[in-house]
Amino acid sequence: MSNPSDAGEINRQTSEWKGKYQAARKRDALFTTISGIPLEPLYTPLELYDTDYILDMGMPGEYPYLRGIHPTGHRGRLWTMRMFAGYGTAEETNARFKYLLGQGETGLSIAFDMPTLMGYDHDDSLAAGEFGKCGVAVSSLADMEVLLDGLPIEQITTSMTINGPAAIIWAMFIAAAEKRGVSMDKLGGTLQNDILKEYTAQNEYLFPIEPSMRLVTDTIEFATKHMPRWNPVSISGYHIREAGSTAAQELAFTLANGFAYVDEALARGLDIDDFAPRLSFFFNIHDDFFEEIAKFRAARRIWAREMKERYGAKNERSLWLRTHAQTAGVSLTAQQPENNIARVTIQALAAVLGGVQSLHTNSMDEVHALPSEKAALIALRTQQIIAHESGLADVVDALGGSYYLESLTNELESQAYDYFKEIKEQGGVTEAIKRGFFQREIADAAYRYQRELEQDQRIKVGLNGYAEDKGLAIPILKMDAEGERLHLKRLSRVRSERDNARVSETLEELKRAALGTENLMPYILAAVREYATLGETTNALRETFGEAEVLNIA
Repeated sequence: MSNPSDAGEINRQTSEWKGKYQAARKRDALFTTISGIPLEPLYTPLELYDTDYILDMGMPGEYPYLRGIHPTGHRGRLWTMRMFAGYGTAEETNARFKYLLGQGETGLSIAFDMPTLMGYDHDDSLAAGEFGKCGVAVSSLADMEVLLDGLPIEQITTSMTINGPAAIIWAMFIAAAEKRGVSMDKLGGTLQNDILKEYTAQNEYLFPIEPSMRLVTDTIEFATKHMPRWNPVSISGYHIREAGSTAAQELAFTLANGFAYVDEALARGLDIDDFAPRLSFFFNIHDDFFEEIAKFRAARRIWAREMKERYGAKNERSLWLRTHAQTAGVSLTAQQPENNIARVTIQALAAVLGGVQSLHTNSMDEVHALPSEKAALIALRTQQIIAHESGLADVVDALGGSYYLESLTNELESQAYDYFKEIKEQGGVTEAIKRGFFQREIADAAYRYQRELEQDQRIKVGLNGYAEDKGLAIPILKMDAEGERLHLKRLSRVRSERDNARVSETLEELKRAALGTENLMPYILAAVREYATLGETTNALRETFGEAEVLNIA
């Protein structure tokens, strides 16, 4: 981008400066990004010498969307402040949501407990000891009705972090809204529903990969036809990063998964411009400030280019990579938990400068337990201070053109394309996952980072640097044992008061449909409207699809 006549002089001055730099005293530190990208001590206009501004960067809101998908950025509209919440009973989580909305939250994000995530009713022996510990317990439509009671679901968007049984929980949400007089076409929100990253990182999968992909495609098709304001899948790099990946791996594997869902939807006969505008993403924000910003920028450019050039999308919205982001849970420390407030603040700054559409900020106490009310409020206030006091939202893409940032963006993009090539050589995403390729790459990266910590090559304040021998001095949220009793009582009442013959009929109809090729969402909806439980509906599919096998990645 610089004048060619300037290049020689810039080179001369850079060489002269490097001589002074080499002669000066430097810190004894590991000068790489967290992901291991070596860092030069200085970046100059020569980093952008071969960059075509119009083709490679462009204006905000214009192809290739490197600088953001909207021309006004956050100056036109602030990001959605969507705090991930859920614990114990539906009543307790409902109260937490009302509290957060009252404090200025602008979107709902529902966390579910482990039995719900794995498709079990809470009176199942396999659910013992896990009630409400990592999210809200939902066993039937009755729980969903309580969970949503009094919440303005027709006015704000709702995100649900659920994957294996996502279609069933989504059906319960739709049915609960219908009972309140809100038709499904009026509902806005996001279903995480990314089963590929479950096989890659989080391991909360229920069925073999092929029927699991069918269910995801069913939800994409159903939303395309009936729910124009809903994102049926949130393609998630968050858990890939939490498992220990590098930023480049998170970028590459997440986008590769996204392309796999696109391929499945196209094979179903859907038009790219009918469904692609409603695909959304979910990324992690780790500690390395500039690397995280670069990751978001590279993701937008790659997605736009591939949607346009590989898939032939014509609708501008099909090219947009819309993303939610969450600060890195894995970066938090149990030691000196107040330090986590600073970590989360830096990560949130990176998300905002990276141009995300919605954001969750982790609470300082999440290493110890689900967030206390005080800790959740501090995390929300962190976003509000950034939005209204920092000035970050006043300029569109404030860091665009930074020699370092643009160089890092290009490097991450290059590494992502290297991974795309390798994934293709392995036969595509599902084959690469079955062979354990994604998993081994992540495990190797996690090992490298852990070794750097253990060898003090990287300092984690309070952990391997500036440590203190002090007890915990913050309030911790504890589960109320009475809550589980109340939940199980409601589950028992549902089973005794519903039309059990009709429930059996709908579950048999679901099993018959699962043997064929029909979209299963209408059958799942029919079952949950009759108050078929989560476990009963999941088991109907287990009987048809079989259980998922544990992948061998050795």
